[in-house]
Amino acid sequence: MKPAETHLAVGGQAVLEGVMMRSPHALAIAVRRPDGSVVLKDEPYESLADRYPLLKRPVLRGPLILIEAMVTGVKALTFSAQAALQEEETDEPPLGWGSIGLTLGGAFLLAFLFFGFLPHWLSAQAGRLAGTILTPADLSFHLIDGIIKTSFILLYIWGISFFPDIRRVFQYHGAEHKSICTFEAGQPLEVEYARRHPTAHPRCGTSFILVVLLVSIFIFAVFFPLFPGLTKTGLANNFLQVVIKVGLMFPIAAVSYEIIRWGGKHGDSLVARVLLWPGLATQRLTALEPDDSQLEVALEALKAVLVREKLPEAGAEPSLVTAAACAQCQN
Repeated sequence: MKPAETHLAVGGQAVLEGVMMRSPHALAIAVRRPDGSVVLKDEPYESLADRYPLLKRPVLRGPLILIEAMVTGVKALTFSAQAALQEEETDEPPLGWGSIGLTLGGAFLLAFLFFGFLPHWLSAQAGRLAGTILTPADLSFHLIDGIIKTSFILLYIWGISFFPDIRRVFQYHGAEHKSICTFEAGQPLEVEYARRHPTAHPRCGTSFILVVLLVSIFIFAVFFPLFPGLTKTGLANNFLQVVIKVGLMFPIAAVSYEIIRWGGKHGDSLVARVLLWPGLATQRLTALEPDDSQLEVALEALKAVLVREKLPEAGAEPSLVTAAACAQCQN
């Protein structure tokens, strides 16, 4: 049976010198160490939706999947940092959750200010430059806000892509996509087959971000005019409006996830191609062409989740070198 016929949904994430793969019941992280060996950590995975089937329903599943992706993503990044940046016999202590919390808290604060508050404030200033007053009650306000946010995100991605370490993460991102495309095409999970596939994938997080931006323009344009008291001008009111926007991200994420899910199942549809095109185009910045060694790592993680899913397409068990590294890492 071909993998495409199993309808098994496999997703992933690039990490430092490696790839994390996740299937409905398994999670695996493969990381290449400085000495060239590959360390593998794989474990069973259970979503909250498996415990509470109500959460699998449309609208509810989108925010849940987003939150779970953030949690597993942080864990995967932490593991990869320890595996990729430490030599075999180092005595350095692992990263603590306090340090991780401070780092994430600072990142979320900067994201709130740079990608939330600043575009919102600049949208109001754009109205003043045009000789009018723009508030969140106006559709043009949200269109300008969306254009500014998109520009900031693209400039940010383009800028960090010049850092060698980030560029390697983007290459592993491409390796993740090529591996999943190979699996979905029903081909052997080998480098020579993975090499032939594109680095873009419709279910990528990059596509999700841009769909979120488009959906947010529509929801914000509908929501704020219903509450005129929330559309007043002023710095404090701008801050409050951005906080409300953050709260609205849950319904926005729900709608966006359903669009991505539908688009992934109807890739031949003209509507799906139009909706997903911005994200696929942006992946030219975030999912770069990997080398064979990076493909090997991505395929190792993919095979590990398929082994736990008991699919025959997984091929051989992890190598002795990888298995030994895995044992060391989980101790």
